[in-house]
Amino acid sequence: MKKLAIGLYAILTVALMIWAWYQAIYVAPNDAMQGEIFRIIYYHVPSAMVAFLFFAISLVGSIGYLASRRNLPERAQIFDAWALAGAEVGVVFCTVVLTTGPIWGRRAWGIWWTWDARLTTTLVLWLIYVSYLLLRRFASGPQMQTLAAVLGIFGALDVPIVYMSNRWWRTQHPAPVFGGGPGSGMASSMLPAFGWNVLGWMAWGIFILILRYNVERKSQEIAAQEAEAALHGVSSM
Repeated sequence: MKKLAIGLYAILTVALMIWAWYQAIYVAPNDAMQGEIFRIIYYHVPSAMVAFLFFAISLVGSIGYLASRRNLPERAQIFDAWALAGAEVGVVFCTVVLTTGPIWGRRAWGIWWTWDARLTTTLVLWLIYVSYLLLRRFASGPQMQTLAAVLGIFGALDVPIVYMSNRWWRTQHPAPVFGGGPGSGMASSMLPAFGWNVLGWMAWGIFILILRYNVERKSQEIAAQEAEAALHGVSSM
């Protein structure tokens, strides 16, 4: 039953992403100022939104691990698995943001990159969570999990800074599309394509998140069994 549910969810997610792509490429109109290059917003902005969501999941997992690691070790491992899965998927979507942004910038600004507040804080966010993943990959033991949790919390502090950067400072990055004050917003004819892409990429991200969480939990179980077997081996000697 579990495999069937996963299979159905995967099929629905792929169908949703195909529909979202159709809406973005063929249904949504061109922007009057930017033309076709504007369509990258249907991937750039939803990817940023989804990345923030999964970094938030990693934050909750990291806090949960630190809060329960001494008294509730099993629950702490569950939190840790969510923290790792959220960070990994968040990095993937943040990479999409840092890829699609310069593609648009090259056409709109004539340059691939500029060190303005929004771009720089986003790059810092990506680097922090890549460091988190490198720590998880090349270190081991409970101390590694504690250090990773602290780093995950530190990284999440950059998320509101990224979000507010083009509100707090004058940047070359475009003004906020939503909630940016007078003149902000998106034409009603473009909103359906944007909404479908947010749903599509979020559904895809959740699917990968759940799979990655299950893999990590299985790895934790195997590691616990190996540690127990090694302990019994030492005791029998």
